[in-house]
Amino acid sequence: MRLLCILLLLFSGCLGRNGAAEAKPEEKPDLSAENPFIGNPAPVYDALRDRATRLADGLNDRQLAAQVIISGIDGKGHLTADMRMLLAECPAGGIMLFKYNLDAENAAIRELVAEAAALAGAETAIPPFVAVDHEGGAVNRFRRGVASLPSAGSYGEMAQNRGWDSVIAHITSDSFIAGREINDLGVTMNLAPVAEFLNVENRDFLDERSYGPDPAFVAAAAAAFIEGMGQAGVLCVVKHFPGSAGADPHLYPSVLKGDKAALAEQTAPVVALIRGNQARAIMVSHSAVPALDSRNIASLSPAVMDVWLRQELGFDGLIICDDFSMASAGSPASAVGGLKPEMAAVRSLAVGADMVLVWPPDLRRTHRAILAALDDRRLSRERLREAAGRIIYEKMRMGLIDGDGNGE
Repeated sequence: MRLLCILLLLFSGCLGRNGAAEAKPEEKPDLSAENPFIGNPAPVYDALRDRATRLADGLNDRQLAAQVIISGIDGKGHLTADMRMLLAECPAGGIMLFKYNLDAENAAIRELVAEAAALAGAETAIPPFVAVDHEGGAVNRFRRGVASLPSAGSYGEMAQNRGWDSVIAHITSDSFIAGREINDLGVTMNLAPVAEFLNVENRDFLDERSYGPDPAFVAAAAAAFIEGMGQAGVLCVVKHFPGSAGADPHLYPSVLKGDKAALAEQTAPVVALIRGNQARAIMVSHSAVPALDSRNIASLSPAVMDVWLRQELGFDGLIICDDFSMASAGSPASAVGGLKPEMAAVRSLAVGADMVLVWPPDLRRTHRAILAALDDRRLSRERLREAAGRIIYEKMRMGLIDGDGNGE
């Protein structure tokens, strides 16, 4: 708790009154006119929340079940015929682009994104988020030279030799420029930045994906990244909460062994981003957290998502969970309770997640599993409407839907 308080004090000293990273004007582009919602007073957001709630209440079960899914798509330049049929049947609330989608010229990428977004949003007039992993460094899904970013670790190294203000300004500027480039291709959600500071447990997995071992710098750097991307029209998803451990959670179990105090220290950068309202979407990891929940991994744990994130930390943004086929592959069967990926997704939504990621082959199964869970009341419509309301609100806040609920 003491470390968290120190971190928050340090963090507040690095940020301006509105949580924006302070920097010399010449080191940063003029961002003031890019997003009309950023910096607006609370009543504007209250009105958006009311409209988002009404729009969510008007969705039928099939539409609700689709709105909480972020799905990968098949195709490069154009969707496959099967993918077109699938998106028409399951109008996903988000679509995810991978390297195989993006190994094309920019014009082809725009066509693919526009086609997928039009299909997913046709029935409800609610455009999907278009998501990608674009952290920088090695985590770059685009062709060489497109929207490239330095690795997070390189900024941490830079901060050891230069003043923080200068480095933070570079991060804001670099992420703004990259955000404009990927937004021009149709991307509206970035599964970044990593807001975990390096420690002995996560170093092998994260390495250059982290801004370094200093929690205060990690928090300030992540806030700067979020600001630049946000001003370019891209919503950032902070990851991974409550953390990662081991060589590679995609392949091996990730177990956070510390007690609650240790977990509080480990999550201090994310907590700072929540307190400063920079974090509007958070990805919950598939890590086991035995100090809080002896039975469930974090992405299936009400103790992590509902009690810790929602109730204790007051987080009111999107909780997003990674693909559960990854959890099944990277964790022992007991970690997901022997559940199939689509059933794990249902459980995750029931206990607090707002969106779940799926691969294209799992989209139909997951959509149908959610509908079945609604029918037999393993998943309440109230919980799903709450999730859809948050999703639609963030789409409104980012300008994807206007204040009257119309897609842009």
